[in-house]
Amino acid sequence: MSTLPDHGHELIPRPEHTPEALRAALAAVAPGRLAEMQATKDEAFAKAVEWQSVSPVQSWVLRWARDIEIARRPHLSARFERAQSGLEDEDPALAEQALRELTAVLDEAMKAVRG
Repeated sequence: MSTLPDHGHELIPRPEHTPEALRAALAAVAPGRLAEMQATKDEAFAKAVEWQSVSPVQSWVLRWARDIEIARRPHLSARFERAQSGLEDEDPALAEQALRELTAVLDEAMKAVRG
């Protein structure tokens, strides 16, 4: 287990970008999402065959690597949850602020998984 001084504790190491490694990581940090992961994997592979392109599979890998990145870092996960809950705020300025924070969290996670 490693730590990042500016992000705090990590629940698990960052997984490799393979379906097996991502599935194992998700099972550790968010097992309730395994069925969702499998459904989106099936969809991505079907599109890959239909489109004769690996881009749907690559997108699937990046999406789940990003979501796992958020889930494996409690500080980032807490920011994500707060931002999501703020999206429905009646005050448009607060909802907009929540949207900016959600975007920042997603961008930070994607930057981390892309290296």
